[in-house]
Amino acid sequence: MNKILTLLLFPLIGPGAVQAQPDTTAKLVEYRRLWNHAPHSAFTDLTRFRGKWYCAFREGSGHVSPDGTIQILWTDNGHWWEPAARLKMDGLDLRDPKISVTPDGKHLFVVAAAAKREGGAAATMTQTIIARSTDGWDWEKVSVIGAPNYWLWRVSWHKDTAYGVAYAVGPQVTASGDHHSMLFSSRDGSEFEVAIPDFQSSRSPRPTEATLRFDKAGNMICLHRRDGGDKPSALLGFSQPPYQEWEWKDLGVFFGGPNFIQIPSGKWIACGRMKNVGPEKETKTVVCEVELDAGELTPLLILPSGGDSSYPGLHWHDGLLWITYHSSHEGKTSIYLAKARIN
Repeated sequence: MNKILTLLLFPLIGPGAVQAQPDTTAKLVEYRRLWNHAPHSAFTDLTRFRGKWYCAFREGSGHVSPDGTIQILWTDNGHWWEPAARLKMDGLDLRDPKISVTPDGKHLFVVAAAAKREGGAAATMTQTIIARSTDGWDWEKVSVIGAPNYWLWRVSWHKDTAYGVAYAVGPQVTASGDHHSMLFSSRDGSEFEVAIPDFQSSRSPRPTEATLRFDKAGNMICLHRRDGGDKPSALLGFSQPPYQEWEWKDLGVFFGGPNFIQIPSGKWIACGRMKNVGPEKETKTVVCEVELDAGELTPLLILPSGGDSSYPGLHWHDGLLWITYHSSHEGKTSIYLAKARIN
């Protein structure tokens, strides 16, 4: 298999560090394009498994198209990236793969959506799919989980349990206006049960993508995107075990493709798409600090990005925040890797 040589580092002109608080700064220390071999490459995620890096994303002929497949790249060092596997299902658009490592450390785990559509039209049916691999190259047969037209957007593991938020999609939801999300849990990652059937419910703005994380005390935190309405804004949720009672704060800003992690200092760092950013008031992919008590997203760093952009994968390694994301600021929607130093 031929190695794929990534582009040389771009000079750090333009995007740079933005100070949020006296003790919190972020600096872009490396940035490169990883992949642009398809007409449209987007919706990334990133993890580290058995000393290797794995990046999962969608390839297709467009942002919305019937031919989406999941491409998985791997690397030892972050410089040379090679294709490890491609997941596909005939007649279905596979979207937004999220890749993680199972709690026993034995498997890579991918969750994604499989949408049936004609051309660039809205999907007529969407289901959630999962797949596992012991090495990143050989993947078991893709399995369908959950009810049709509920999209389990990301799975997060805590101890031996998988948790995720699924949101209602499809023409029936559009017609009825019954926009809602549900909290799910699973002991094995294959059979999911509804933990909270009405996790978030609102016609406008409507709940969509959500990421769950856990603090050191085992409390669950949710960053939940919302769309539609005059001023769609994301929500920040907090819950103690057994995760039935939730406290929600409106972040007051739009945040697309939401992802966040806790770094060793204890700070929570998020990345996603924000609108009206920078002096030109553009849409960019932005690294932010999540202030749980205040219920705020404080911008730290604007990544080189623009247009069709966001959906970051995040991983902390050797004192740096590794970020994969997609962007069309250079014309073709491509996959990028950035590394940022926080504090």
